[in-house]
Amino acid sequence: MSDSLAQLIDTPLRPLRQEWLVPERVEQLRAARALTPDDYWAWVAGQLRWSRPWRTVRTGELPDARWFEGGLVNVADNCLDRWAEDPATADRPALLWEGEPGDSRTYSYAELTAESAALAAGLRDLGVRAGDVLAIYLPNLVEAFTAIHACNRIGAIYTVLFAGFGEAAVAARLVASRASVVLVADAVYRRGKPVPLLDTLRAARPPGVLATVVVDRTGSGVPLRDGEHGYRAVCDAGRGGTPCVPLDPNEPSFLIFTSGTESRPKGVVHSVGGFLLGTWANAHWQAGYEPGDVYWVAADVGWLTFPIQAVVGGLAGGMTIACYEGALDTPSCARFYEICEKHQVSKVLAAPTLLRMLRRFGDELAVAHPLPALKLITAQGEPFDVDTFDWASDTFGVPVVNAYGQTETGSTWSYPVYGAEPVKAGSAGTAVPGHTFDILDDDGAPVPDGVKGNLVLTSAFPTLARTVWHDHDRYLSSYFGRFPGRYATNDEAVRDADGHLWVLGRADDVINVAAHRISTMEIEAAVTGHPAVLEAAVVGIPDDTKGTVPVAFVTLRADAQVEQVRAELDRRVAAELGGYARLAAIYPTPVMPKTRTGKLMRRLLRDVLVHGHPTGDTSAMEDPTALDTVLNAVARE
Repeated sequence: MSDSLAQLIDTPLRPLRQEWLVPERVEQLRAARALTPDDYWAWVAGQLRWSRPWRTVRTGELPDARWFEGGLVNVADNCLDRWAEDPATADRPALLWEGEPGDSRTYSYAELTAESAALAAGLRDLGVRAGDVLAIYLPNLVEAFTAIHACNRIGAIYTVLFAGFGEAAVAARLVASRASVVLVADAVYRRGKPVPLLDTLRAARPPGVLATVVVDRTGSGVPLRDGEHGYRAVCDAGRGGTPCVPLDPNEPSFLIFTSGTESRPKGVVHSVGGFLLGTWANAHWQAGYEPGDVYWVAADVGWLTFPIQAVVGGLAGGMTIACYEGALDTPSCARFYEICEKHQVSKVLAAPTLLRMLRRFGDELAVAHPLPALKLITAQGEPFDVDTFDWASDTFGVPVVNAYGQTETGSTWSYPVYGAEPVKAGSAGTAVPGHTFDILDDDGAPVPDGVKGNLVLTSAFPTLARTVWHDHDRYLSSYFGRFPGRYATNDEAVRDADGHLWVLGRADDVINVAAHRISTMEIEAAVTGHPAVLEAAVVGIPDDTKGTVPVAFVTLRADAQVEQVRAELDRRVAAELGGYARLAAIYPTPVMPKTRTGKLMRRLLRDVLVHGHPTGDTSAMEDPTALDTVLNAVARE
């Protein structure tokens, strides 16, 4: 283990400031931790509305556990109807939406319920029935919320396609999901211009898609073709609405695809009741509804975090959700601050990359926009470096919570609970109630605290994905083949002496340098520890002598002396990790390719070095020009 990583793990706990403590949450968390996992999930189920009571909490073990047998429940009923029916909450804003051009809309719980119910009835008129698959090819629009809950309302299975996907990626997912209907916008505004989605869908649409519902995002009145229906016309046809269908909590709710077009798309299936319960609990502990809150999940609806925290978990908790369509640096670097000010945002969730971006924009911008309403920043999806953690905490003066989870787990399950627990910069806290984990060596034996190993979940929990769509054998082999009876995250991790979890990255990101195994995150920890480095990505590339060697891409402070920093990084990595981990090359670049959710696309960096061009799907990339910048950085050396 590197010196930098060891120092992080040895960092003392940081108690919450007195003004950040929420005593009732401390007591509630203490009571929840005293329960067995099954009793805890029974408590969670009791926070929600059931159409028919369940008989048993759980039957079976991993990977075949079933939950709340005998019960019937509906996700839309819990996220929308129960709030709309209560006079005390019917007029509460459910959604504060803002488009990149500056247009905005506000929907109360009553209004969002009515439009979603109308859409559900209209979809039924088009022939959509329970168990049918509907693809949602939309950016962050109000219609993404209404479409998801229209499907939830009638028991249709939805799959959200990232609005940045190109023709090949869309076609592959439509074929794999067997979608019969697609809901799409004519275009999405991104970085000041409309990006056509309907044209892409028309080119990608396989024969199995029988109908398309088109949202006129641009207001251009796009002419519709055979089999295409206007979103507003569909809603108008279903104006009377349709009731929520009571569903078995173990039935499929939606699919989400986890692989690119370079391999067979893998549609992970989440269940109706499991996802609802887990996301309610996730939003409750990680963000926590407080009267007057506005919760902004600054992510794309195509990243599962958005449905978890906003569309399902946030609304199930009665929160007011802020939703933004476009790029957070458009039309200016102040856009993030302006949205927070305009909508009085009190809690923000984002990838750590957003905070690194704000830090790069400068302290002057933060001083000009003090954000007095802000109470919490929570981050997930990428390793969270200490410098950025400290900057965010000091700059905004609010608790910063780092969380860990996966698409397959359906929620984040390890983090310091907001308002109740101390933090460690960079760690993912401890497992929240209802979850147990262990760290194993390659033979499946538990390792001591402070020792790296394979992160596994050891007990069943309802939010875990139930299968891979039409390929259950793939589900079993991918997640339970290596460590039977335990869910393999395929991540490496360390648990420290305080029980805090440190996730080191994908096990397949571990590189073998001259017979020494090392995680690329360990090298990144050493690189980002340099005060001149704002961001770093380390990848392994083939080497005739050593097998694999590490290479770093770095974004530096504007005043950094490049050659001096190069020399210092070379010495730093060798001193902390050993000469075998010495960086074979260091490429300074002002930007790196990222997804819209802020995740660094390390595979593209590796492709640039190994092949000179990307070899896989690039449609998820936020800014295509970033790849050109990286190619130029490599060419200059």
